[in-house]
Amino acid sequence: MNPLNEGWSVVVPYFNEENFLAATLTSLAAQTLRPARLIFVDNASTDRSRDVADDFSRAFPEIAITFLSEPEPGKVRALKTGIGAVDTEFVALCDADTIYPPRYLERAAALFAARPRAAAVLAFGEYRGARAPARALLRLKWAASAALMPRQAHSGGFGQAFRTSVLQRAGGYSNDRWPYMVADHEIIHHVGKLGGIAYSPAHFCVTSDRRLDRRRVDWTLAERLAYHLVPHSRKDWFFYKFLASRFERRGLYNANLRVRDWEAGSA
Repeated sequence: MNPLNEGWSVVVPYFNEENFLAATLTSLAAQTLRPARLIFVDNASTDRSRDVADDFSRAFPEIAITFLSEPEPGKVRALKTGIGAVDTEFVALCDADTIYPPRYLERAAALFAARPRAAAVLAFGEYRGARAPARALLRLKWAASAALMPRQAHSGGFGQAFRTSVLQRAGGYSNDRWPYMVADHEIIHHVGKLGGIAYSPAHFCVTSDRRLDRRRVDWTLAERLAYHLVPHSRKDWFFYKFLASRFERRGLYNANLRVRDWEAGSA
């Protein structure tokens, strides 16, 4: 069993993830660089998610686990609560429905070591069940995008790791600053003011693509293209004037992620 690394914490927020959480946590326990601390943030779950987390804690008593609760709905609020409890040099923010390859944290640590001025390391996402050719093409696409636009986010919140001091200095995730969707891109813009963003084609995780209707949780193609085309010097305007007003009109708030349209009987 690999020794614990005192420099790393992992924050895992969850809302009603009893069917996925165990696999995610098992993948984190199998890391070649094992985090010294896991911080679980229950975002007002109504299923057995907390029981799953308790079972994991009993199975891995050598890992320090902090159980937190964030009653206010929304992943951004849950992340803020979790980040506030981090006291290690580095922190990985992990989604409860994502599988992390055994060398995930090891690769993130190596990227930070190679890029001392990097504020964040981002992992590319592969969808569970995708065929090998599709995965290879997707990695090639994201790697090319990152090479061409290195200061932008080319990944989601499932694959983010930060230097804790920089993340906290930037204010972390904030529902006051950005209560809308694509908070995972807004935080990279915000933290990116204090340091670079590191990528590697070999650094990835396996996430789910279970949402059926993305209209209330995603930006339009035009907005996505604008994100990539607007120069970095105008990104504050893009997020806090242009995109915020459009998302406000359409009601694209981060808490919309709680609507689980893939489950029978959900609204």
